[in-house]
Amino acid sequence: THVCFKNSLSLRFHGMISREEADQLLSVAEGSYLIRESQRQPGTYTLALRFGSQTRNFRLYYDGKHFVGEKRFESIHDLVTDGLITLYIETKAAEYIAKMTINPIYEHIGYTTLNREPAHKKHMPTLRDEHDGKESTGEDEVAEKRRSSTLFRHIDINVCEIVGSFSVIFLSATVFQVHTFRGPHWCEYCANFMWGLIAQGVKCADCGLNVHKQCSKMVPNDCKPDLKHVKKVYSCDLTTLVKAHFTKRPMVVDMCIREIESRGLNSEGLYRVSGFSDLIEDVKMAFDRDGEKADISVNMYEDINIITGALKLYFRDLPIPLITYDAYPKFIESAKTADPDEQLEILHEALKLLPPAHCETLRYLMAHLKRVTLHEKENLMSAENLGIVFGPTLMRAPELDAMAALNDIRYQRLVVEMLIKNEDILF
Repeated sequence: THVCFKNSLSLRFHGMISREEADQLLSVAEGSYLIRESQRQPGTYTLALRFGSQTRNFRLYYDGKHFVGEKRFESIHDLVTDGLITLYIETKAAEYIAKMTINPIYEHIGYTTLNREPAHKKHMPTLRDEHDGKESTGEDEVAEKRRSSTLFRHIDINVCEIVGSFSVIFLSATVFQVHTFRGPHWCEYCANFMWGLIAQGVKCADCGLNVHKQCSKMVPNDCKPDLKHVKKVYSCDLTTLVKAHFTKRPMVVDMCIREIESRGLNSEGLYRVSGFSDLIEDVKMAFDRDGEKADISVNMYEDINIITGALKLYFRDLPIPLITYDAYPKFIESAKTADPDEQLEILHEALKLLPPAHCETLRYLMAHLKRVTLHEKENLMSAENLGIVFGPTLMRAPELDAMAALNDIRYQRLVVEMLIKNEDILF
């Protein structure tokens, strides 16, 4: 197809003209386009593009780059070029695209050994084509800016649920990330070409799988995290970390707890007293750099409070807290319940809501903290004191309301205190 552009930006930009005038100007050639200022909303701009013998209108935004949806471009020329490629392929090859996931190559390229149901999909809002003849309101404009949709097309952002290659119990959900591929790339699910100038598809952050957005909903729940994609230990999703390293729990948790129990259980104010922050940061960098080979022995860090500080920092840095956002309300409900037997029953139900890797790590940590309380006479750390320290460390309110989160702190403390005291019953 022949794509025709005006020769300069001054020729492509037209002031406050109507849709009808824009349509007349663009009717001379397929692929021609212009930018016009809205008559009803001065100061807002619309990209008018000729394709398929129709003039299509899209609200245009600029934040240092030009965009009408998720993709951002250095120039209007690139934005239009990418849009025309997408429109052409999806118009001329719509039937083929609809069928291209029928015979996938995915199961033959080494990514999968399981055949599971497709992951749950999240449907994102789509970019509205303004061909209804109505200009958007100011409120609509704000909503449009927040939309995460690709130029001229409907999008499904899909979830790649992680299944352990060594144990199916370690299941996690990881969102495919929109990715720009350099040079020609082919989808690793359907083997078809990934078109567009930028953001041609999605890439799994854990295993590196590259697929079309529309193919991502078909990928089985069998992502195998690859260590080359897991760049660090701290701030990494807990389930992703244990799967990538083939461990039951994060090595940070195991190694720190072993070190603490070997030489720190009688230390006064254990977990309450802070270690030197620079040295805690050193421990963090050692784990990120060396993993299980990190040296946290007494020869390197004599002060046990540095090790306890590194362990607390690991939990604070988790992108999804150890007690997850989904399970959080149920745990808080247990703390608000007056009857002790009912408290334990609700706590038991709350634990079932945790991903298995989170639950196993919580079990191991609570058993350790129970052993810390057995040395209370020496370290002065009771279950209540440990609850004060670990409540906000292991739990974060999912709401953005600061006052509500502040009010929950006392319940967070009670949750951890109950978990420690009833560790043998609950786990």
